[in-house]
Amino acid sequence: MTIKFGTDGWRDLIAENYTFENVHRVARGTALYFKKQPNAAAGIIVGYDGRFLGREFAELTARVLASEGLKVFIAKTVVSTPAVSLAIVKRKLAGGVMITASHNPAQYNGFKIKGDYGGSALPEGITEIEQATNSEDNARKIAADRNANALPSFDDFVAQTRIEELDAKSIYIKELAKLVKIDRIKRAKLRVAYDPMYGAGVGNLEQLLPTATILHNVWNPGFGHTRPEPLPDTTKELAKYIVENRFDIGLVTDGDADRIGAVDENGEFFSSQMILCLLLKYLVEVRKEKGLVVVSQSVTSMVDKMGDKYGLRIQRTPVGFKYITDYMLKGGVLIGGEESGGIGIPSLHIPERDGLFNGLLLCEICAHKKESLGELVADLEKEFGPHKYDRYDFHTTDEKKRQVLDKAKAGFSEIAGLKVLNTLTMDGYKFGLENGAWFMLRASGTEPLLRYYAEAPTMALVKKILAFAKGL
Repeated sequence: MTIKFGTDGWRDLIAENYTFENVHRVARGTALYFKKQPNAAAGIIVGYDGRFLGREFAELTARVLASEGLKVFIAKTVVSTPAVSLAIVKRKLAGGVMITASHNPAQYNGFKIKGDYGGSALPEGITEIEQATNSEDNARKIAADRNANALPSFDDFVAQTRIEELDAKSIYIKELAKLVKIDRIKRAKLRVAYDPMYGAGVGNLEQLLPTATILHNVWNPGFGHTRPEPLPDTTKELAKYIVENRFDIGLVTDGDADRIGAVDENGEFFSSQMILCLLLKYLVEVRKEKGLVVVSQSVTSMVDKMGDKYGLRIQRTPVGFKYITDYMLKGGVLIGGEESGGIGIPSLHIPERDGLFNGLLLCEICAHKKESLGELVADLEKEFGPHKYDRYDFHTTDEKKRQVLDKAKAGFSEIAGLKVLNTLTMDGYKFGLENGAWFMLRASGTEPLLRYYAEAPTMALVKKILAFAKGL
């Protein structure tokens, strides 16, 4: 089979296509790529989250990388994606691999690839690895190794010190303590609840905020029978808990803890779109940071209004953090983000999404402003106008997907009673509508589905736009 990479690496169904044989193929394709990098001798780190067989897939990956002559460090325990990326920078490694399917459901696993700068591999690197993975030479080599049982065991590589364990989590926690004003948060006596969704965020926040309450603070490869993605429908338990126990703020991260979600004191899910805007406002007005703002095509138009106010240039990209990373590596980027909760702040941190870091910054903002999360949102809307948003993921067949995309390509004169003012085709189709609304649709790069996005001044209008989308 041909292994296809999405926006941030390869993801697939465990046991169907995500098998030890295919992980071996991808790992060798990755090894061939890293061997050609000028700093290859520095080594590669392999991390993994709490998904089914995560450690075993990570050990196989480490063995394959080591068999190709690369020095390999493997995370000592389950670890978040940003922790792996940070370890790359702190230890000056050539890159890294993270065994995770991020926010995907439990039946998936994945293979994220990181560059030596501590961020997502760039598109050209991903393409090169994909080609090496699917080459005939790779297939012949792996078949020969398998037939001859030529790949040494994990313990053999460890004994030869070609694979070493690395406590990436400790490196990460120590760095966050420096980046965030933890003492200010403690002095404010914020009542913080955090839900790592049984994922890689387990065992992190309490080391920084011992008084925080942690829900689902155990690794569970089934993620409690829900998908580990911070969305309104997956955070209902957290929202109820916050209201009943009178917490000031609720934080939630996805399966590998690189995405952030939040719930306010009233149990309302705090859109990741507004998290990005709130962080941007704080960085400019309080931390006095400046720079380019890089956001994906599906990010709220409130960002454009903020750019006008602060005199900041806004750069739009296709969906996928690797496109944002590309700009970050050129320098001068203040913040970069996606609508799905992936936010990177290279002006303070690494060029990588970091859910827990962004969550702690939210707490810092609440402590500094002496306002609740709900009050901060109200301030944003008063200043820049209401921007309500929602997304619908449409699981479908390839045939139906093509039909919908063909309709979008042909165009619409109006959507949900709103006149279409313009159409952008950078990534899928984005239709600018009357009243400051917009609708966007695109095919997912990691799952068999279409994503529908909508923003409007009222949630009722957002729902009307998405109802139109569901009828396509």
